[in-house]
Amino acid sequence: MVPGDLTEADEAAIARLARRGVEYAVRKGRVFEVNPLQLPAILAADGACFVTLKQDGELRGCIGSLEARRPLARDIAYNAWAAARHDPRFTPVVPAELPRLRVSVSVLTPPEPLPFDDEEDLLRRLRPGVDGLILAHARGRGTFLPEVWAELPDPRRFLAHLKRKAGLPPDHSLRGVAVSRYRSRHVEAGGLAN
Repeated sequence: MVPGDLTEADEAAIARLARRGVEYAVRKGRVFEVNPLQLPAILAADGACFVTLKQDGELRGCIGSLEARRPLARDIAYNAWAAARHDPRFTPVVPAELPRLRVSVSVLTPPEPLPFDDEEDLLRRLRPGVDGLILAHARGRGTFLPEVWAELPDPRRFLAHLKRKAGLPPDHSLRGVAVSRYRSRHVEAGGLAN
């Protein structure tokens, strides 16, 4: 699936599903059950996404999938639950927080390997504001969505912070590190009711 293929109706369905998934996760503690066949066709197709929660402008949870392994609708519902209840960086969201939460969904294209000769070559190949990036090495991996460029617009800083997230020192050589990139379509799902 290509995120550019999303229509306004698709985006509205994604937004509704993400809001419902977060609210259900917080109130019931479970993943919202969804039948993709009752939704727009693009949500029934396999897809990968990240669901991001912000509270008063600050990150409150972000969990996602880098590869499409289930219908996009189910990926949204699962990641909404995980972002609200199981992001290891935060305590689970409680019902009293719902009115202050803003939800967004990033629908990803499949990752593509990004060949490079050295770090300077990689920095030249990056497309700020466009590329999401995955660094993978023997001990782990990390990713930044394209939306992270808004906070880290300098490619060198972006890469240094991503190395840290992937468990590497910022000055670590990229020898032996696999790099992939992807694009995303960002869908603002908005706030939740109390």
